[in-house]
This record gives sequence, structure tokens and C-alpha cells, in this order.
Amino acid sequence: MHDLPRVVLSFWKLLQRHPKRVTAIVATLAAVSGGGAFAVASLGPDPSTFPVREVLEAVEPLPLQPQVQALDQLQLQLRRSTTTRATDTTDSLLQRLGIADPDAAAFLRCDPLARQALLGRSGRIVRAEANARHELTELTARWVLTDEDRDFQRLVVRRTDRGFTSEWQRAPLVASHRLASGTIDSSLFAAADAARIPDAVTIQLAEIFASNIDFHRALRKGDRFSVVYESLEADGEPLRAGRVLSAEFVNDGKTFQALWFQEAGKKGQYYDFSGKSLQHAFLASPLAFSRVTSGFSLRFHPILNQWRAHTGVDYGAPTGTPVRAVGDAKVEFAGVQNGYGNVVILRHRNGAQTVYAHLSRIFVRVGQSISQGETVGAVGATGWATGPHLHFEFRVNGRPEDPLKIARTAEAVPVSPAARPAFEQVARTMRINLRAADGYDLAAAQ
Repeated sequence: MHDLPRVVLSFWKLLQRHPKRVTAIVATLAAVSGGGAFAVASLGPDPSTFPVREVLEAVEPLPLQPQVQALDQLQLQLRRSTTTRATDTTDSLLQRLGIADPDAAAFLRCDPLARQALLGRSGRIVRAEANARHELTELTARWVLTDEDRDFQRLVVRRTDRGFTSEWQRAPLVASHRLASGTIDSSLFAAADAARIPDAVTIQLAEIFASNIDFHRALRKGDRFSVVYESLEADGEPLRAGRVLSAEFVNDGKTFQALWFQEAGKKGQYYDFSGKSLQHAFLASPLAFSRVTSGFSLRFHPILNQWRAHTGVDYGAPTGTPVRAVGDAKVEFAGVQNGYGNVVILRHRNGAQTVYAHLSRIFVRVGQSISQGETVGAVGATGWATGPHLHFEFRVNGRPEDPLKIARTAEAVPVSPAARPAFEQVARTMRINLRAADGYDLAAAQ
């Protein structure tokens, strides 16, 4: 205890000689040991001892007009897009595009190219550019004339110093590849919609596998499909779906595959990965999509009120639904026939006949040559029918046969030996693409 005054005196002398360092040490020890809120002093030089010099410099502001012009340029880069509607007027179209420009509206109303391209047309992509005053500086519309066209049409309307000008252009579509997959829960279209697959691609899928899968009654919940298809773009924007390049469909545990291949000098078609053509002599169904209401079996006749053998397949569909020939043929009969109502009978190359009954309209004549898939009539309820549907029969040597079985047993032609190396190269690429498509889960991607 006698040493305490001596320690205090020594500390006091040290504090007088080095006040800043002692204060820093004490503050640090206090912060570490006590955890309190302390400000730690710097051990460096005291900033208050630094020399201070004041510097004044005049700053010239930028002229206002160039800034306004730069803002206008920024506004010009802000684009708005919409899709034309059949009920559009010039004013309604410009309003959706955010354009408030009487001069532009007057030009579009009077210009023949603009009227032809925009008014009364639906589904055409329109993009507009405007200045800061919402005046039109440029308008571009893009569309294709037919689903088979590989070029697109472009209308360009521009503001110039002398007013507006219009120009009609034609340019090639650019194809890119898209991958997608889906799982059947209720229907093919519902699964494709969930995977954001265009309807045109969905229809192609059904057509490709039509001879192997009965999409009317053979789909099962949990069936899965993958597809690689073309997306046809105009100026970098998708305009429409193109051809399906390869596809895989797992139906009731059985896998079906297809790829598009064209031999030199021949028409392109779909093959399985072994090189066997998927284009059979007969389609499985004369309708693209419908539901089967009565199969090939014994049934209770709804009009005669008695059990009778049903010699065909009935497809329920709305009146007017197109009916297609299931194979190449000649028209043997086209007219009215007893309970069949309006009916078309085709005779095929192997002597078989197909019958299309209860039609609302007939589009062919006797003796006419018909190609597979060509429309022969429209669904109706003529003859002995209780509602709109198609009665379809397949006759071999005059005897009715199950159309679904005939389609599956039809012979298919393989890839020629000369084209085999090129086919194998395409098949290797498509196998890789289909594996990638099958691994792509849209729901997970979102």
C-alpha cells in the first residue's frame, strides 16, 4: 500500500510528457476490457497541426440546349410495341403505342401502304419510336403472309423534314433453335401451354406421331414429351414458330422419337432415330384434334334403339371442323347416301376404302386425286346423327377394319443407304438437343 503514491506520481509524470499516447493506451485498454463505447484516438500526427490552404476555382456550367437535345435523344431510344387487332383504327393503335400526334394519325389514315398493312389486320407486331413530345418519329410493322413463307414483310413509316414517308420491304426470316418439354396432366394443348410452346408446334407434334399415338384416346396422365423447334425471327424478334426439328414422346411407358431429315433431291420428312420413316401410308385419325365418342365395336344405336355392330370410329367435333384424307386416294363417291348423310368415299392404292360420313359440307368431287392430309369435307350432323360428329370407316376387301390398327401396321420407308452417313450425323446432334430439352424444366427456371 505504501507503493501506491509512488505509482500514481510516476503515472502523472508520464501523462505530462506524453499526453496523447497515454490517452490512446488507456482508451484502448478500457475498450478491450470493459466493452464500453469509447472513441479510440489516432496514434498518428494531429490533423490540427497541418497547414491549411484555401483554393477557389470558377466552374462554368454546361449550356442548357445541348442537355435538352441529349434528353431528346434518350427519349428517342425508348420504344413501345403492340400487336394489331382486327378492330383497330389509326387512333386506337397510336393510343396503345403512347403516340399523341395528329399529323402521324392523318398520314396513317390516308397512306395506302399503312392502311393495307395495319387496319383490319390482327396479330401483326408494331413498334413505334417517339420524341419527348410523344410525336411519332418512326413506326415499324412486321408480319408473314403465310405459314410456309420463309420471308417476312416490313412496313416502315418515318418522319422527315418534309413530312412522313412509308416503305414496304421484304426480308428473310432468321431461324434459331428453341428447346422445350412438358408433361401431360389433362391434355396435350394444356401441357404445351404450360411449357410456353406455340400452338403451331403442338399441332406439328400431334401430326408427327399421328400414326403411332392416338391423341384422341391414348394419352395418359404423366406422359412426357420433349421438342426442338425453329423460332423464326424478324429483326431479332420472334415472329412465328417454324418446323419441329426433333421430338420425343413417352406414351404409356413407350418412347417414340422423330427427327426431320431431307435426302438430296427428295422431299424432307420425319424419321425415327433408326432411320425408319414416320410417314406411314395412313394417318391414325381424319381429324387433327377431337374426342372419340364411339369406337370400333358393338354399340347401342341411338336412333334405331338396338344393339348393332359399329363399323367405324365416331369423332365428336364442332360443325365445320375440317376432315382430312388419311392417305393418298381417288374420290370414289361424294354425295348423299342413306343414313350416312353427306358422305365421301375414297379408294386408296392398295384397294382399301375410307368412308367419311355425316358431313356438313363436301369439298371434293368424284374422280379427283387426293393427297394424305388434304381436306375432303367438314364435320356435320347429316343423315342418322344425333349431333355433330364424324363417322369414319376403313374397309379392306369390302369388310370394315379398325382404322387405328390399320394405321399402325402401314409400311414405312427407311432412309436410303446413300443418305445414311448424313442422317447419322443429324441424329447425333438431335439426340444431344433432345437430352437438353428434356432436362429443361420451365417451372424450375421461373
